[in-house]
Amino acid sequence: MVQTTFRRVALSVALLSVFPLGLSQAQAAPDAPTPNSVPAVIPALQQWSGGTGRLVLRPNTRIVLDPADNGALAGVAESLRADLAELTGWPVAVGGGPAQDRDIRLDLDAAADVGPTDLAAKEGYRLSADTRLTLTSRTPTGAYWATRTLLQMLRHDGRAEASVAKGHVVDWPNVAVRGFMLDLGRRWFDQDFVRDYVRHMSWFKLNTFQLHLNDNEIQAPGGDWSKAYSAFRLASDNPRWAGLAAEDGAFTRADWERLEDVAAQRFVSVVPEIDAPGHARAFVEFDPSLGLNGGNSDHLDLDNPRSTQFMKEVYDEFAPWFRSPALHIGADEYPKAHAAKYRDYVNEISAHVRGLGKEVRAWGSLSVMSGGATGYDRDITMHSWNNGWYGPKATIADGYPLINTNDALLYIVPFANYYHGKGLDGPWLFANWEPHVFPGNQTVDPKDPLLRGAMSAVWNDLVHADYDAEDVHGLVEPTFGLLAQKMWRGKVDGQTYEQFMTTAGHVGVGPGMEGLTTTLPGGDRGLSPAIGAVPALAGGESTTLTATLTNTGVNPVADLTATVTLDLPGVRVEQAVAGPDALAPGQSGSWTWTITADRDARNGTARARVEFAGQRHGFRVGSRAFAAVRTVEAAPPGSQHLSLNATATASSVELNLDRLAARNVNDGDLGTRWASGYTDAEWVQVKLAQPAKVSSVKLFWEPACATRYKIQVSTDGTTWRDAATVDQSNCAVESVTLDAPDPVTHVRMQGVKRKTGWGYSLHEFWAFGTPAS
Repeated sequence: MVQTTFRRVALSVALLSVFPLGLSQAQAAPDAPTPNSVPAVIPALQQWSGGTGRLVLRPNTRIVLDPADNGALAGVAESLRADLAELTGWPVAVGGGPAQDRDIRLDLDAAADVGPTDLAAKEGYRLSADTRLTLTSRTPTGAYWATRTLLQMLRHDGRAEASVAKGHVVDWPNVAVRGFMLDLGRRWFDQDFVRDYVRHMSWFKLNTFQLHLNDNEIQAPGGDWSKAYSAFRLASDNPRWAGLAAEDGAFTRADWERLEDVAAQRFVSVVPEIDAPGHARAFVEFDPSLGLNGGNSDHLDLDNPRSTQFMKEVYDEFAPWFRSPALHIGADEYPKAHAAKYRDYVNEISAHVRGLGKEVRAWGSLSVMSGGATGYDRDITMHSWNNGWYGPKATIADGYPLINTNDALLYIVPFANYYHGKGLDGPWLFANWEPHVFPGNQTVDPKDPLLRGAMSAVWNDLVHADYDAEDVHGLVEPTFGLLAQKMWRGKVDGQTYEQFMTTAGHVGVGPGMEGLTTTLPGGDRGLSPAIGAVPALAGGESTTLTATLTNTGVNPVADLTATVTLDLPGVRVEQAVAGPDALAPGQSGSWTWTITADRDARNGTARARVEFAGQRHGFRVGSRAFAAVRTVEAAPPGSQHLSLNATATASSVELNLDRLAARNVNDGDLGTRWASGYTDAEWVQVKLAQPAKVSSVKLFWEPACATRYKIQVSTDGTTWRDAATVDQSNCAVESVTLDAPDPVTHVRMQGVKRKTGWGYSLHEFWAFGTPAS
């Protein structure tokens, strides 16, 4: 429920606007207009008092500054001017003097009521929309956040008008660190993408962008670390460091300055992470004498004093580049056998980095390394990334400031089959998560003064996988605004996940982008796309993809085109039905394409991207929608896939996690899986779309497999018959021939004996045969 607690004077003004002088509330109520509902913005507002009607802005609207502020808000005003010009097409002016009707006034007021906390004083703001817009804050940071709210509230009603709902806002953040981490060490992304993510973060009032600047692949090919991919992403012109920077991408000093300029304009702090003594292959590659095992390692040899000295020199060289008050030293996943030297290293490097004027941050690792914090420097902000390595309760008990970066909840490893390879679990996060929430009984007090905030992360572990920045954005964006809302505002009573995602689609990625666009349905204002789910496509077969576009604006859209991009080996796309070339307001159109897989197409997944483009009042408008397309190998000769349109159920799901649900066994995606409870008698089954003679099944086991199991069939889902018994599973990909000559409606894998202490886990469970005539 949005709070409505205001100072008495603000409440009085709001009431007077609804109930004129001389009328009681009871007298006015029958004819009184309904107050405006809370604007749909991300993050949601802390407090809103709705007025009535809308404040209309026009091309002559100005941004007005108070000369007494001595230019403190000039940068904020310029950002707002540029963003308004992009969203409206108007040449908005910035100036001084008294604000007129329909103007936007930016005010600094050291005594302004911008929320009840010390953090509110730093980042809170007031926004009042009546005859004009007034944005009031104590700091430029608060003023900038106010402009993000204004821009999201703005509704473009035509070429010459835009409007916002009248009302009053008081808004402030719940936590100080609202962050996102991107692993550039293992994968370089173009710098325009990195800069655009600064802008995207600021759109949602996220303020901390951590860049992981060095790393290497997780395992050495054949045990030879000289063959492993590694990279360091800062390129100094100092001859001392010639050869350290990665050849496939690195920031020069000028590049970094440009990034910092964008971040400063958007009130985002870029926190660099230079990771050691683990994940340090780039440094060992530069100087093999620094590494364990004679240099055949990705760990520094801390028995060699030169290793610590080398890292001090690295920090000396690059710390002056960084404007952020914080510098992250990494310090995770080092061999426990060297715990004493590790502690000495952490203490010495922390003191050194503080001597360079930086707050020290690190990945919490003290439980595994040393059984606790005894003997460790206590002036470090810890990222609690794993409950085992150093859980949040232990971190707080030892007195360390804490940032929630929990791996089980907040790590994306693109397209991996661990952590969140397909993106974070949005519905679960929406229903359950806030910055104080951790799994495994480790949730902490949301008001604990040591809880600084939270940060999600992208780790590019799969260094040889084929994906790019756009793919990563597609994984991150669906939960980016959601996490921002939980960090800023927390839970909003009465709001559903579906309502939130509709808002996320409408607000998009924000203005000022060099190339970043939204991947969410409805992401461009005035155009709302939708795309139907595409069934898994077996080799030699065809399916259809249908996309619909609705003009939700007030003006027509002309010169419409729709194109599909799909990069999947052995798959062809041909347009089957072309949609209209124009849409009137409120009108919808549909386009259909036929997708065909070659007979020898293999198992694979890719995103089909539908791009819409058109013209509205001479301005180019567009939107996009995405659908997963999965190919699966052809059925054995003489048979058909029977599982792909079946309904899967199971005896249990591990920890009742939706991402491990039974439906994953027949979705055609080898990146998902079903996992059971931890007993031998668990099962998973598919109910066929129609009775069929089932000749064989194919199982794609995860390492938590069944060493013994049965394949059973049924005509009613109640009475079962054994069709095959497997007494020695290969625990990999397994084809099983069935003795089932008569038509059945259900096929089941009935576990007999587990291989591990976990339950059973299957990526896919396919049945093959022929439908009954």
